[in-house]
Amino acid sequence: MCGRVKTPEELNEIRLEFQFVEDLVADYAPRVNTAPTDPVPVVTLHDGKRRFELMRWGLIPYWAKDMKLGFSSFNARADSLATKPVFRDAWAAGRRCLVVVDGFYEWRKADKQPFYIALGNRAPMTFAGLWERWKPKDGGEPIRSCTIITTAANALMAPLHDRMPVIIGPENWPLWLGEEPLADPAALLAPFPGERLTLWPVSKAVGNVKNQDANLAERVSAG
Repeated sequence: MCGRVKTPEELNEIRLEFQFVEDLVADYAPRVNTAPTDPVPVVTLHDGKRRFELMRWGLIPYWAKDMKLGFSSFNARADSLATKPVFRDAWAAGRRCLVVVDGFYEWRKADKQPFYIALGNRAPMTFAGLWERWKPKDGGEPIRSCTIITTAANALMAPLHDRMPVIIGPENWPLWLGEEPLADPAALLAPFPGERLTLWPVSKAVGNVKNQDANLAERVSAG
């Protein structure tokens, strides 16, 4: 699963990489310990052009009566996207996105030791996601929200947890976003190669979402 991420400290590299036509990210505030319901940077395709925006992490389906569903829908299993009601409409409609982070945290099941996982080259990490637009019944402003898709863990992640987020490499961004034809998007929902990732133990303070110390993602002794 993926329930805690570190959002990018700097967006300039991301803007250069993606060459956004429409950039809606303003007043951005990076968070070293980002949790569900927090805003996360997201890339979508809008009228054939890449759009950069912030979305609420935790997908709220358009038919929801209120926002409660968004508290438990921050992850979506790759094997149930087409059948689980909260995700199936976004999946069928091709509302795919990329959630952009620096890395993510996972807790080792055996002893609850948290680890930080990043790309080996420390480049921004892009997760496969789905997005949705929800409009409150009271006529308030629409909310755009997203979920991170998960798949089986690779060999590197397996000692920590049996699942991991789907990471989309730059070579597959056009396919996932829909810029290039893709017969079966599910084909991209595979475990990311472990040799392209790195991980290390971090402070257990990351377990409290109120902790936003800049050193939370730094290596510590695992005891």
